[in-house]
Amino acid sequence: MKYNFITIEGNIGAGKTTLAHLLSKHFNARLILEEFADNPFLPKFYENQRQYAFPLELFFMAERYKQLKDLLQTKDMFQTLTISDYLFTKCLLFAKVNLPDEEFLLYQKLYDIINPQLVEPDLLIYLHAPVAKLKENIKKRNRSYEMAIDPEYLFQLQETYTQYIKQHNIKTLFIDASSSDFLGNEAHIKVVIDALDKEYDNGQHYLTLP
Repeated sequence: MKYNFITIEGNIGAGKTTLAHLLSKHFNARLILEEFADNPFLPKFYENQRQYAFPLELFFMAERYKQLKDLLQTKDMFQTLTISDYLFTKCLLFAKVNLPDEEFLLYQKLYDIINPQLVEPDLLIYLHAPVAKLKENIKKRNRSYEMAIDPEYLFQLQETYTQYIKQHNIKTLFIDASSSDFLGNEAHIKVVIDALDKEYDNGQHYLTLP
C-alpha cells in the first residue's frame, strides 16, 4: 500500500461509508466514520434549514476536528493505513451551500484557524453519482429525516464538490458511481482495490466500474 491516509468523499447517498468499510476490511486499515447520528441538529435542519444550518455546521466541524485530530495523532504499529469516509473540507463545502453570506464568512474564519492543524489525506476517492441514483440510495437506507431532501439541494452539493476538486490540485481518484454496487458486485470493489496499487500524480484520475 502506497498510502497512509485515504479519504472517501461524495454527495449524500453516494456510498462513501460502504466503500470505506470494505476497503478498511481488505487492507486491515483503521477506519474513521463520520458520527452524523450524534448531531442533534440534523433532523431539525431538514425541517427548517434556515434556522438550524449554523448550529448544525458548527457541531459537525467540532466533531470532525476532534475525531480526526485524536485518531490521526495516535499511531498504530499494526494498522499503518487509515481510511475515512469524509474530508474535513466537507465542513466548508456544506457551509457554503447551507449558510447565508455573513454566517458563512464567520464560519470560514473558524475553519481557517482549525484546518491547518489536521493532516491532509494522501489520496481522495470521490464517488460521483447522478442525483437520481443518490435519491434511490437514500430511499434504500431509510433514514426518516432524509426522505424529503430536495433534489435541487443534492444538485447544489454536487456542483460545490466538483468545483472544489477542479480548483484545487488534490490527488483524486474520481469514480463514476452511477451504477455502483460495492456490496453486491465483487468486480466493482476489485477495480477500486486494484487502482489503489497505482501511484497517482496530483489532479484528477478517472475510474470506471465494469
